[in-house]
Formats: sequence, C-alpha cells, structure tokens
Amino acid sequence: MTIKFKYITFKQTGDERGSMTVIQGGDDVDFEIRRLFYIYATKGNVVRGKHANRNSKFMIACVAGSCKVLVDDGYIRKEYTLDKPFEGLYLDKMVWKDMYDFSEDSVLLVLSSEKYDPDEYIREYDQWKKEVTGGN
Repeated sequence: MTIKFKYITFKQTGDERGSMTVIQGGDDVDFEIRRLFYIYATKGNVVRGKHANRNSKFMIACVAGSCKVLVDDGYIRKEYTLDKPFEGLYLDKMVWKDMYDFSEDSVLLVLSSEKYDPDEYIREYDQWKKEVTGGN
C-alpha cells in the first residue's frame, strides 16, 4: 500500500539572529509548488478543510501557533498536532483532511502541487470514501 500522508521535519538553520526553515519544491517536497496560501485568524472551534482533492498534493505546516489535522486515506485515519514551524505534513492526492483546534496565533502554511480548481474538490465524505476505496 502506498503511503498517502507522512509527517516531515524540514532542515532548519539559525544563529543568534534567529532561525530559518527552507522548503524547496522537488527537494523537500516531491512536487513543483504551483500555489501557496495560508490560513490565519481562525477561531478555535472552527473546522477547516473537510474535503479531499483529486489532483493536488499538499505540504502543510503551522508556521506560528498550533492546530490539529485529521487525515484519512480511506483505510487509515490519523490525527497530527502541528506546532513547530520546521515540521509539516505531506498529503497525497485523495487524502481527506480536517484542520481544527487552531490557537489564536496560528498561521497554517499550505503548499500545493496544483493551481486552484474548484472541480477537483470532493466535499462529501461518503462520496469520497466510495471513490477512494472502490465502494468497499
């Protein structure tokens, strides 16, 4: 079975001036970065995501504050806490994702392999589950 999601620690560097993490498409993530967006000012009781994407791969990292991410590939469901700016979560195509429990200061950075296309989104969990598992 192919791994559809994984937790990744990025290279970091720093000195007395501060710290820096670099993420390069093709090196640190296995795709060319075609879109970048970030989610912020999210209330703690709000659930973001609640969808899967047919074509896009993602790398997400909480570069400030913290949040939780529940991922589901149709066979394995796992919850991650993102709370370090040098750690992230790789999500392959067709992974269901829910992001929640955002701290007040959270900034969730999202790198995507594809430009935005509303037609690739699956927003109904049962429909997604049938597609990803072949109806099993």
